[in-house]
Amino acid sequence: MLHLTLRQLQVFESVARHLSLSRAAEELHLSQPGVSMQLKKLAEAVGHPLLEQTSKKVKLTEQGQELVVAAREVLGSVKRYELSLVARRGLAGGTLRIVAITTAAYFVPRLLGEFSNRHPGVKISLRVTNREQVLESLAAGLDDLFILGQPPEGLAVTAIPFLENPLVVLASPEHPLASKKAIPLASLAAESWLLREPGSGTRKAVERLFAEQGFKITPCMELGSIEAIKQAVLAGLGISVLSRHALALHAPDQFAILDAVGFPILRQWYAVHPAGRQRSVVASTFLDFLLSEGTKP
Repeated sequence: MLHLTLRQLQVFESVARHLSLSRAAEELHLSQPGVSMQLKKLAEAVGHPLLEQTSKKVKLTEQGQELVVAAREVLGSVKRYELSLVARRGLAGGTLRIVAITTAAYFVPRLLGEFSNRHPGVKISLRVTNREQVLESLAAGLDDLFILGQPPEGLAVTAIPFLENPLVVLASPEHPLASKKAIPLASLAAESWLLREPGSGTRKAVERLFAEQGFKITPCMELGSIEAIKQAVLAGLGISVLSRHALALHAPDQFAILDAVGFPILRQWYAVHPAGRQRSVVASTFLDFLLSEGTKP
């Protein structure tokens, strides 16, 4: 009988999914040495190396590929057992695990706070990260719900819209276009653009709108966070497109929202989970809460 722990399997599954010790450590709120120690103990218990590490990447060995399949089966079984316990207890207990893209951080905590006030016995976990890592977690299917601005392609999921997500063009109040009306896309395309990294859902929506009208926008600067974009806009380095929700904590006159043709781009926020997977009582109750209370901006 192998002497393995659930924690070791959880750590190994995360490393196998990300192919990165540092990203697994971030996801599991562990130190990187802590992740390495768990992997070492697991490899010793199995009696075979599970990973091949170089200075730049991690690769699963043949034994590692076999183990990650078994690990996901075990973790999935434990998750299903946890769901059955929660179903019997109702909402007197249980855990709600939410993974959200970064823009959702401007409104999801408020919703979780209201939900927690109604159901104080529920333990809530919220992880906010970029779209790529949200999709990796969604593919693994070990969390309850995933908050995205655009459902993924190529994954079998159920995506339920619950809140409007208008994308607006943002500039500093001193920008020459700030006082203009019905600004054509041709004028916007000629501006200096500040955009998120390739793969960002917001960036894809903006590039699609311009491409449909025969224009292409090339960023003068790519920034890795919404806050960095906002600071760059205020510094007069260019214009950008962000969700209106990203402005929730700012004074109304701190930014200029440009009156541009084709904007706002009207999108939705979605609560997503793997298709065909049974939702826990807690997750179903939170989803019902989103559909009633989450529609309020």
